[in-house]
Amino acid sequence: MKLLEPGTELDGFTIEECVHSGGMAHIYHVHYTDGRPGPGFPMAMKIPRMTAGDGAENIVSFEVECQIMQALSGSAVPRFVAAGDLDRVPYLVMEYIQGQTLDHWLEADPRPGIDEIARLGAAMANAAQALHQQNAVHLDLKPANVLFRPDGRAVLLDFGLSCHAHYPDLLAEQLRKAVGSPTWIAPEQVVGVRGDPRSDIFAIGVMLYELATGELPFGSPQTPGGLRQRLWMDPPPLRKLNSDIPEWFQEVVLRCLEPVADRRYPSAAHLAFDLTHPEQVKVTERGRKTEGTGFWVHFKRWLHAAGMHYQPSPLPSQQIEEVPIVLVAVPHHDVTDATLYSLREAVARSLGTRPGARLACVTVISSGLTSSSDEANSETNVHRRHLSALRQWAQPLDQPGHSISCHVLESGDPAQAILDYARGNHVSLIIMGAATHGLKTQRFVATVPIKVAMDAPCTVILVKQRLPFELLGESSAQSSRSAYSDAGSDNSTAPELYGDDLGPLG
Repeated sequence: MKLLEPGTELDGFTIEECVHSGGMAHIYHVHYTDGRPGPGFPMAMKIPRMTAGDGAENIVSFEVECQIMQALSGSAVPRFVAAGDLDRVPYLVMEYIQGQTLDHWLEADPRPGIDEIARLGAAMANAAQALHQQNAVHLDLKPANVLFRPDGRAVLLDFGLSCHAHYPDLLAEQLRKAVGSPTWIAPEQVVGVRGDPRSDIFAIGVMLYELATGELPFGSPQTPGGLRQRLWMDPPPLRKLNSDIPEWFQEVVLRCLEPVADRRYPSAAHLAFDLTHPEQVKVTERGRKTEGTGFWVHFKRWLHAAGMHYQPSPLPSQQIEEVPIVLVAVPHHDVTDATLYSLREAVARSLGTRPGARLACVTVISSGLTSSSDEANSETNVHRRHLSALRQWAQPLDQPGHSISCHVLESGDPAQAILDYARGNHVSLIIMGAATHGLKTQRFVATVPIKVAMDAPCTVILVKQRLPFELLGESSAQSSRSAYSDAGSDNSTAPELYGDDLGPLG
């Protein structure tokens, strides 16, 4: 379709200026023709190109985008307004979002530093996680399709090559070739596997690589043979191109770019976690190397890839649930061995049923514990002591297949600190000790566990303290109050908590 002139009316919308003219569609500012108030945000209309020289994939992609946009919600995608009849004039009206695409940072001089790149990457990962939780996978993430709001949040654009687990995959049905942009396409997409959320993680890795080095990890191949090379080839290490890049960042990016999806981050939430907690990234040989992978390793991978059978992807939301981020709130004040032991046992059971899960060990200290004048109680030393204690507590839980990190938060409101951390890091399960207030007291005093259980964005398990059978004795029956109980004396009898825990709440 040719460009529309400003002032043209179409199905109750008045066309304004064209803001983008791409290879597959034109995008215009629009407003309601009859003067009625808008939906509360600026609107844009997308009309696919349908000239004689345009391929059938243009209209198929447009059908896909119309279908998926109506099923998505949240700040990571533009809001849907209306769609036109494909038999008449196909169009899609959506929210027009002010901001800059990732191209702005790629073209910036000087280039952004690693801290800024990590911030951009975490925003992209958070947006991808929000999409995957709705059982959709973008499959065409690239700089032009990632927009950043003024507040730093990322918005994903252009869902023409995407797929949704609850709708037919029209592109897979009608096109018999790799679907995606050659520079950013994941290896499994090259062989026709669509719907794996880890494909979007690969694309984010490509963008982070280019932001940090100025180079593309796999170039811009245009032939099927060139695309297939990423099934077995590693890109040059980032530190080979720029020795100033920190090892932790190379570890993160190269993990995103693993040829086999199972070796990448299991979810975008795990990627966002590492990008926002660089001090917790466990650096392996992957992060330290400065020379590329040798010929014989690539040759063996090539032989393996030639005979590999790729399996269809599970539901994105199901895959995310299988590799959750688990938060355990570890008390540090007025705490018994029984509480610490019981918490560790509950965490071990939870991790044992969730291979690949990440564990975040968190303790909240009062803001008044640190002092700028007292060296022993300086912020650095206090945090260091609590961090060391957390690591010692978590050491028995350190097993292959699980990432464990330790975090000391400082706040006057422990419950709110735990809730903010859980929301900001896509935590799926919170494990914490149950308060030992009596039932009467709990009716009037909201303890930290109760506050967390009431407002948590995820499942909460409250654990009752218990020692191993051989250590039980009369003294254990008089164990001290839970560390998260409110200060002060309370002699009422603790309620029965049904074994180890209360079970899931929330």
